Amino acid sequence: MADDYGGVLGAFPYAFRASDSWLFRSYVILGGLVTVAVGLLFVTAVIGVIAGTTGGRGGNLTLSRSFFAVVGLFVVVPLVAPVLFVARRHRRREGVADRYDAALGLTGYLFVASLYVGLVISVPPGQQTATTGVLAPVVETLYGLPQFAGVVPPLAVSALILLCHRRLQ
Repeated sequence: MADDYGGVLGAFPYAFRASDSWLFRSYVILGGLVTVAVGLLFVTAVIGVIAGTTGGRGGNLTLSRSFFAVVGLFVVVPLVAPVLFVARRHRRREGVADRYDAALGLTGYLFVASLYVGLVISVPPGQQTATTGVLAPVVETLYGLPQFAGVVPPLAVSALILLCHRRLQ
């Protein structure tokens, strides 16, 4: 049991050591860094919301505080899910497809990219910058989408992570 990990934090080094896939190992590093950054971002956002709503009477103010926490969970859980799935697979020594680790690493990278795409879609019109270069038509198309459509790419890739896990298990 010396190789077992102790919770979410221990799953990252365990999955890194246990996997043979360099794609997945690189995602463990990137996913861990992005998770820490997103976690800090949401903690500071919640602190800002609490500071801005002190003295209020609850109701909608309490709901907005809770909303930040829920959105943070919806972002962090898919970031750590590939790592947790692979760590669990190796800890239990489950026989799964050889490409399981690499596929979950790829879906992890896709989720990080989908977060970026979702952020580009949700940029308010007043803060959109002029785009130039090869990707200008893509960015302009993303800017043209309704802001609420920014949740679609991360949700779709989250479903893909689960589908990949189930399919290759």
